[in-house]
Amino acid sequence: MKILITGATGLIGQELTNLLLQEKHIVHYLTTRPFKSHRRHNYFGFSWNPKAGKIDENCLIGVDVIIHLAGASISQKWTPQYKKELVESRIQSAELLFQLLSKNPNQVKQFISASGTAIYPDSDSAIYDEEANASDRSFLGQLVEKWEASADQFKLLNIKVTKMRTGIVFSNKKGALREMIKPIKMFVGTGFGNGKQLQSWIHIKDIARLYSFVIQNQIEGIVNSVAPIPVSNQELTNIIAKRLHRPLFLPNLPKSLMKLILGDMHILLFNNKNVVPKKALNSGFQFDYPTAELALSNLIK
Repeated sequence: MKILITGATGLIGQELTNLLLQEKHIVHYLTTRPFKSHRRHNYFGFSWNPKAGKIDENCLIGVDVIIHLAGASISQKWTPQYKKELVESRIQSAELLFQLLSKNPNQVKQFISASGTAIYPDSDSAIYDEEANASDRSFLGQLVEKWEASADQFKLLNIKVTKMRTGIVFSNKKGALREMIKPIKMFVGTGFGNGKQLQSWIHIKDIARLYSFVIQNQIEGIVNSVAPIPVSNQELTNIIAKRLHRPLFLPNLPKSLMKLILGDMHILLFNNKNVVPKKALNSGFQFDYPTAELALSNLIK
């Protein structure tokens, strides 16, 4: 199968690309950076510039599936200008792909878009599967709504659309887990707030495998891309400290302080959501790392 990926050099993109190549797929990737025609067998690069509305039409040749991962990172401070960038980087890139498909003959059967669990409201009691209708009105929740709407337009082209609502991705290469590890390793680690807030997460290898599973089984609609067992912030902090053989002696940092330091971005540390991967489990997907203990045992040596 031939698969076109945007955001192929990101955290998920790199892991997924390697997996798809191992599975003998041909991977086309879009990049704004200078590149050689391909880095290795069956891996071909094509240029695009979503802001300028430019894309190499040859990227579509023979493509069966598009995986859209591109978008500005949410881990930078959310100034008004950067909030605009967070939205536009997702919407403009999807719109460019939609226009490309609308105007050129193609054989694309499925459009798979990254998305986020931020669309679900904070709750101490709700359990969110893919049938949940509740929608969070925060900036992140509205960002996800716009993100998914940009993906849904591909249905107009009779293409199956899949939206991967992803939680925190655990990886030892980069991303949130590495930032959690740093202060604990330096003996200044601690939890946030009361530490009871549930965080939905997934191991980097499981998220890559889940994308591949979605392709193989042509699963469409919303897919909660999280491990089946969420973890509280305090439990996660304790597991990391245990793996690193570090004590935790500082009091938890209050929400008011983190809001002062991080601004709106502080909600990433205090989100409380129990998200379950009902569709993945019902479709027969098996997680290699269903618990945070297993995942961190693999990632923190």
